[in-house]
Amino acid sequence: MIIDMHIHPIFYDIICQDEKEVEFRKENFGVFKQSPYGLDEILIEMNYAKVDKAALLPLDLTTEKQGWIVSNNQIAEIIKACPDRFIGFASVDPKRKDALEVLDHAFGELGLKGLKLNPAKQHFLPDDQQMAPIYKKCVEYNKPIIFHAGLSWEPDTVTEYAHPFRFERVAEKYPELRMCLAHFAWPFVREMVMLMIKYPNVYTDTSVLYMDSPTESIRRLFTVDMGELWMDRALYRQVMFASNGPRFRQFKLLDALKKIPMREYSRENLYYKNALRFLGEEE
Repeated sequence: MIIDMHIHPIFYDIICQDEKEVEFRKENFGVFKQSPYGLDEILIEMNYAKVDKAALLPLDLTTEKQGWIVSNNQIAEIIKACPDRFIGFASVDPKRKDALEVLDHAFGELGLKGLKLNPAKQHFLPDDQQMAPIYKKCVEYNKPIIFHAGLSWEPDTVTEYAHPFRFERVAEKYPELRMCLAHFAWPFVREMVMLMIKYPNVYTDTSVLYMDSPTESIRRLFTVDMGELWMDRALYRQVMFASNGPRFRQFKLLDALKKIPMREYSRENLYYKNALRFLGEEE
């Protein structure tokens, strides 16, 4: 089994009927050369890569940009159309006055499996005390959080908000809150590893920015930025496979990962077991 834990469904045609909304997504997500495509095309690509399921991530920019890059209701609509292949996450703008009500609806009524937040884009500090009610709400529902961490090349993002050090007090204060700092917090890989060593509730994923090719970037991540045996010896329960579609392709990252030596238990955890554990659905 393979689970992709990081997909932005901004061009899925089932939610692309409004041209102005699609243009809003392109402008705020920073992807301009793609256009809507059908679920059948998405499933063909997943099948080609042998990806069984994919986590779909929305983003609420209500107070910053007066809109959403895919809404919680749209995620639920996609899940309803193809429940066996997709895992739906929610989002909320932390500055909304009704943030907790939004999460109650997303978790309690829509049945979404976790929360996606992007501090760099939503312009909040993860360790700000004002975030406490949101973290407590996730603990109440036993829902994990995927945070964007490290560099973001989206427009109007501030890396300081997403530096790994900003998440340590959250991991320490809420040990029962499973949190993924996505993209290996690139370029702060060593800082990301430090957090995983200290806090078993902290995860990351493989959707790193590649400056040259997927093969070279993944090789550098697993053999230069980290020691060659770090995955097998220390991190095998905390790294999840993710592609960051539609920017990057699943099959290219999986081909790159196949070339990285690791023990079978590490590869199984990487491909799907860690995702199930993160979601609270461990076999």
